[in-house]
Amino acid sequence: MREKLVVALALAAAVLLAFNLYNIFVMLPDEASQGYIYRIIFFHVPAAWVGMLGFFVAMTLSVLYLAGGDLKYDSLAASIVEVAVVFSTVNLVTGSIWARVIWGIWWTWDYRLTSQLVCVLIFSGYLMLRRAIDEPTQRARLSAALTVFGCVNVVIVWKSIEWFRNNHPGPVLSFRTGGKSGMDPAMLHALLWNFLALMIVAAALTLIRTRQESTAREIDSLRRAAHV
Repeated sequence: MREKLVVALALAAAVLLAFNLYNIFVMLPDEASQGYIYRIIFFHVPAAWVGMLGFFVAMTLSVLYLAGGDLKYDSLAASIVEVAVVFSTVNLVTGSIWARVIWGIWWTWDYRLTSQLVCVLIFSGYLMLRRAIDEPTQRARLSAALTVFGCVNVVIVWKSIEWFRNNHPGPVLSFRTGGKSGMDPAMLHALLWNFLALMIVAAALTLIRTRQESTAREIDSLRRAAHV
């Protein structure tokens, strides 16, 4: 059943991405001030949204683990964090490419960029921590604590362009404006459709990683039983 769901999600993502790519690169016009390069926003921003959402979902699962001690929540949280780190890294890479064209530099120690880099480093540390600890309960407990701590930085990333002076542009959508955007409606729709496509990709990858985590946990249990 899970394999069929993964295949269905992959097919849906492929169809939607093909539609989005055609719309982004063929149908939409160049942006008035940035020209062709602005199209990177359709991957840069949705990748950030997927990564942040993944970290908050992982934090929720981590809290559920701490409350109940069920390792299935820890396993699912670990899978989601791994996928979220990938999308957050995509956000950083595409942002650097965009900055090189618009600002003339690959990187600047802007509050938004720096806090996002710290976020990726924290959750990359989370993944390394899980590889360093063999005992499942201790690993799950420390991982959950680090997830909660890491999500504090996710909030800083999210709010940094409101709290500090930044080179980074303002938010595409803002609660202060009732969720309205200054983008052209056609561009905004393309952005949201690509967000949906990347969410489907993230869901498929999470299912795959969850299955792998479950198998690894079963193997570890058998190894420990044999050792005893």
